[in-house]
Amino acid sequence: MDDEGAAARAGGRLPGDPVPDPGLGLGDEALPVPPSGPPPVRRTGYGRAFVHALPVLLIVVAILYDIFTPRYFTAGPLYTAAPLIAAPLYSRRGTALTGVAVVAAVIGLQLGKGVIHYVDSLTELITIATVAVLAVLVNGMVRRSSERLVSVREIAEAAQRAVLPEPAERIAGFEIAVCYEAAQADAFIGGDLYAVQDSARGVRLIVGDVRGKGMGAVAAVAVVIGAFREAAEQEATLEAVAQRLERALAREGTRRDGLDAFEGFTTAVLAELPHGGGTVRIVNRGHPPPLLLYADGTLGPLPAHESALPLGMGELGVWPDRAEEAPFPGGATLLLYTDGLTEARDAKGEFYDPQARLTGRVFPHPATLLATLAEDVRRHSGGGMADDMALLAVRRPRRGDHDHCHEP
Repeated sequence: MDDEGAAARAGGRLPGDPVPDPGLGLGDEALPVPPSGPPPVRRTGYGRAFVHALPVLLIVVAILYDIFTPRYFTAGPLYTAAPLIAAPLYSRRGTALTGVAVVAAVIGLQLGKGVIHYVDSLTELITIATVAVLAVLVNGMVRRSSERLVSVREIAEAAQRAVLPEPAERIAGFEIAVCYEAAQADAFIGGDLYAVQDSARGVRLIVGDVRGKGMGAVAAVAVVIGAFREAAEQEATLEAVAQRLERALAREGTRRDGLDAFEGFTTAVLAELPHGGGTVRIVNRGHPPPLLLYADGTLGPLPAHESALPLGMGELGVWPDRAEEAPFPGGATLLLYTDGLTEARDAKGEFYDPQARLTGRVFPHPATLLATLAEDVRRHSGGGMADDMALLAVRRPRRGDHDHCHEP
């Protein structure tokens, strides 16, 4: 009954109406339906294949050039380019074989033309052989650099898992999914954060955005998440959890020097899902409002009725935190996100509007929602996001749903 009432209040379908197809939009601004059939082959795949085959193509072109031109014409530049291009692309053995093939081709063609005894031909052969040896040395340096890069990436991934561990797919009956998209290439973590913690009073969530970039922001993320996990277990109310985070950031600020000691803050939204209840409680500290996606495809934001300052700026205001409660019916999905989502721009400078893009869509699992949303944001921004983006989605199963997690 609570599901039907929530759908009616949101302007959704009435009981007995057909459920919309999950792959179809109900409005002009719904997300596009992916075409059926195998995905198209990306042009970048052809480009990579061409670059990988370029050393062999250069050798073939050079040999043909030497065969069909007078004997005093030479394709020396092509021969020298082949092993140099192979060095960062091939293994050490492949680079060495490319160099051997080049030297063998030059010797054979010079013998065939009868010019190998000339000084110019001998100089060309020595030059090409020297470049082939240098290419093998360059290959070794590139391989060592790649190994160091892989090691750094593994450390970064381990740091991300330690600071932002992914929650279980199912906690206290709720289906949960998270997604983190870093704006900086090859980055794994920044100033955005999320955490999920089960407690005696319900499942408690946080999504936030720390001011600043770099390792200082990562340190603040660790402080906020550590304080949240402890407070979520111990505090009786969501308001008290927010106050614990406020005090934790205040202590962190006193240990910092310079501007961050006075201006550091974190926008955050905290949510609490009581066990067995069809409601959600929210405390918003200067963060974009969560979205509630109902089972019939309707959608509604959950804005804060009273404005509040971000965490870390409590000394500027004396009003207390007040949790606001909203219905959270079965089959609905709560979406929390950072401003990297809403500040993504397209080529015309238009911001991404998740409410308009998601209205009319039905997703069987939170992971499906986040995967679709992340792909749509990348398409909207052309792959060049200006800020990190953290997404957290929680679905409350309906009565009669299976106990196992739905596959995305």
